Amino acid sequence: MSDTLRLALPLLAPAQAQKHVTHNEALLRLDVLSNASALSRSLSAPPAASEGATYLVGAGAGGDWAGHDGKLAHWRDGSWQFLTPYEGLSLLIADEGLQLIYGTGGWVSAVDLVAENNRLARTAHGAETRCLLLESELTGLSGAYAETAPIIPNRAIVFCVSSRTTATVSGAGSYDVGLSGERSKFGGSLGVSAGSTNAGVIGPTAFYGDTPLRISANGGDFTAGSVRLAVHLLLPIVPQS
Repeated sequence: MSDTLRLALPLLAPAQAQKHVTHNEALLRLDVLSNASALSRSLSAPPAASEGATYLVGAGAGGDWAGHDGKLAHWRDGSWQFLTPYEGLSLLIADEGLQLIYGTGGWVSAVDLVAENNRLARTAHGAETRCLLLESELTGLSGAYAETAPIIPNRAIVFCVSSRTTATVSGAGSYDVGLSGERSKFGGSLGVSAGSTNAGVIGPTAFYGDTPLRISANGGDFTAGSVRLAVHLLLPIVPQS
């Protein structure tokens, strides 16, 4: 083996002459990959570069970058050096203030890796505070109201239900988002046109049972349309031992 498996850093050979050359090359590569950053990404051709400049090669780039899609192009000693990313490499794109992560599917925004169920805090015995986002879409609307399955979990603390009209609602002039018995708890007289949105923020409210959301028609019954709902909540998890 002449290179390390992860960073592809060159290794010294037994009784090798000019060891400093191999050693320095490893340091130079490590200098690029450690806390990696690039000036820009997705360029179609190499820009005029200064010593030490690094870019993320875009798909289908030409010129000296041809065939190096997705690699780091680093200008050193008058030529481009190309570094192959490894699984889990984090890269800052300076001109966008964007953090990318490299995985089996290529580069993705670190924001896109955020889960719908995140642990905020945990004790040694398994007690947790989680932040959750739970979505449900009500389609083919019909009648005076429509309800989700019980989407709000028992013991959840809800602080918002946001909504989006994903297909134009007909039959009603507007709609409310709430619960059985609290018709417009998360928003009233909301828009029926596709693309209409609302963030129905409330004071943090505890729920003591699995609870469905309800949308209610105003000015007539629903005859068609779709609405997507998202519940923004905190969920406590009791100690596990």
